[in-house]
Amino acid sequence: MDSGPCAERTLVTTRLSQLSNVLSLPDPALPGQPLAQVDTPSLVLDLDVFEANLGAMQQWADRHGVALRPHAKAHKCPEIARRQLALGARGICCQKVSEALPFLEAGIRDIHISNEVVGPAKLALLAQIAVRADVSVCVDNMTNLHALAAAMAQAGARITVLVEVDVGQGRCGVTDDHDVLALARAAEAMQGLRFGGLQAYHGSAQHVRSHTERAAICGQAAARAAGYASLLRAHGITCERITGGGTGSAEFDAGSGVYTELQAGSYAFMDGDYGANEWSGPLSFGTSLFLLSTVMSTPAPGRVILDAGLKSLTIECGLPQVHGRAGLAYAAANDEHGVVRVQEGVAAPALGEVLRLVVPHVDPAFNLHDTLVAYREEAVVGLWPIAARGLSR
Repeated sequence: MDSGPCAERTLVTTRLSQLSNVLSLPDPALPGQPLAQVDTPSLVLDLDVFEANLGAMQQWADRHGVALRPHAKAHKCPEIARRQLALGARGICCQKVSEALPFLEAGIRDIHISNEVVGPAKLALLAQIAVRADVSVCVDNMTNLHALAAAMAQAGARITVLVEVDVGQGRCGVTDDHDVLALARAAEAMQGLRFGGLQAYHGSAQHVRSHTERAAICGQAAARAAGYASLLRAHGITCERITGGGTGSAEFDAGSGVYTELQAGSYAFMDGDYGANEWSGPLSFGTSLFLLSTVMSTPAPGRVILDAGLKSLTIECGLPQVHGRAGLAYAAANDEHGVVRVQEGVAAPALGEVLRLVVPHVDPAFNLHDTLVAYREEAVVGLWPIAARGLSR
């Protein structure tokens, strides 16, 4: 075998030639293209319904004198956040520190990390973000509070601290009055920190199906939050902000007189899980987000196979629904295939036909895709990068 400089140059030249011939994946759609021609599987957004949902939630918050701080973990897409802010949202929530980076790059400067941040690398990144933006973060542990203060001091940053209280979910958050007071007092005293109030989020309440039962649980959560706020004020500590609420509880939280801002996110899109809730008139949101999928096989009467499975959506909240096609039921999800059963007497979709699926859970569905295809009246309007996809550190 040849060796030496000539052979090495030949090898390098061959590799460069190969690289120049590498194909890149085209965009799934082009503006102006009919929706039926979008490459699949693709997440698509009905702008008319989406904009109506945004307007309804913002008007609800405005009507009750509370701020809206939509949760960006639902969509991970800066263009969506920009549109929410343009309608009057105060800022956004992110669940992880890294998730905030694309939104910061997009010019969004009011970000709440609605979670505890633990570990030197994450705290250092949080401090760098806090140098550049108005940032708040949750704490429920004194050791973490000291580490947070040290990170801010190292970076010369300042951050607002919200003590997270458990109002019924049984996840993060303190429940002891002494702990609430101690954390608030320490946050007031530490350099680089500012005590801003409480986070009082009840996640599991969002998915209680009965409207009556959901209202009762949300009332109990609000009462607990109010109790913690009264405790602070009785000890001379200002509690100017109580944040929480979500799509399923916003109806009740906005008018509670307790919450000062709402963290709803899924309302903009809706999914199969939220669609199973009972809703009242004012906040009956429409489904704006769909997964387009193509019939890739018609192997037997009564069964067709789609090109969208577990790598395009998740099923922890149930299977997707076939939108607008009675008699078709998505029956099983494999890695890259979706099995659809066709009811007897119903015409089966043809090979190559494109169907719309209502995703069971919007948050992880967004996290599986790079691009959101926005459309209006069955025509593609634009492609929006899902820039925070995969940023879970």
